[in-house]
Amino acid sequence: MDHDVPDGPAIACPYHGWAFGADGRCRKVPQAHEPLRGMKGGTTGHHAAERYGWIWVALEDPIADIPDIAEAHDPRFRQIDEFHEEWDVAGLRLMENSFDMAHLSYVHANTFGILEEPRPAPVEIEHTPWGFVMRGEAPVTNKGLSKDLIKTDSERTVRMIEGRWFLPFLRASRIDYPTGLTHVLVTAATPVDDRRSRICQWVYRNDAEADAPAEKVIAFDRAVTIEDKAVLESSTWDVPLSMSEELHMPSDKPGIEMRRRLAALLAEHGEAEARLPQEA
Repeated sequence: MDHDVPDGPAIACPYHGWAFGADGRCRKVPQAHEPLRGMKGGTTGHHAAERYGWIWVALEDPIADIPDIAEAHDPRFRQIDEFHEEWDVAGLRLMENSFDMAHLSYVHANTFGILEEPRPAPVEIEHTPWGFVMRGEAPVTNKGLSKDLIKTDSERTVRMIEGRWFLPFLRASRIDYPTGLTHVLVTAATPVDDRRSRICQWVYRNDAEADAPAEKVIAFDRAVTIEDKAVLESSTWDVPLSMSEELHMPSDKPGIEMRRRLAALLAEHGEAEARLPQEA
């Protein structure tokens, strides 16, 4: 960042020090006789803002606000940044997985799922202008780090889930435990292309570092996300909005609602789903 520019500060290139303002115009060329004269040209400026410790960018005029995560403003909660990396998965596939109660028993059998009880718990969906809120309860097992992080000796517990989906590819899933612990998973997917996404995840918890070290929280959540990643990257990358191209069951209701809302959003802006040709 360069603060010694007109109407600064400006973003400075680490290669030669050229500095660019918020509008994309070059404001400073250190090698020139008049460094602060800048240049008429520059680069394309985009909408950007900092929120929750992350940079949010809109390549065109935004059609929605940055998601409001209530726990981020609550002093009882601390934020733990977990990871940001590229996955070979489409954003919609990741989002529907985040709200899929039927996969818990199988995909997460080694971390918290109950393999002997595969029937998914029922959920309710509340529609909102920005997406939806899914509510339900799910019995889980306490294995490994989870007992320590939840502060219980019980082999089983119940998760009370309030999953918030924000169009198109962000979720904030609040998990409340009988012990009084609240754990909020925030996961965002930024498309790289049709097959790949940049995944960012952070959490909010209403406990202290002394009660549950961030290192342990990250380790447990990481084990869970690796289970998801392995399955998602082996699935079909192309996620159709049409209901006729994939088989669905009642527990797929959140994913079906996502497809409906995304199709409606495209139509609202005069667009339609674009599909790549099927590979031979």
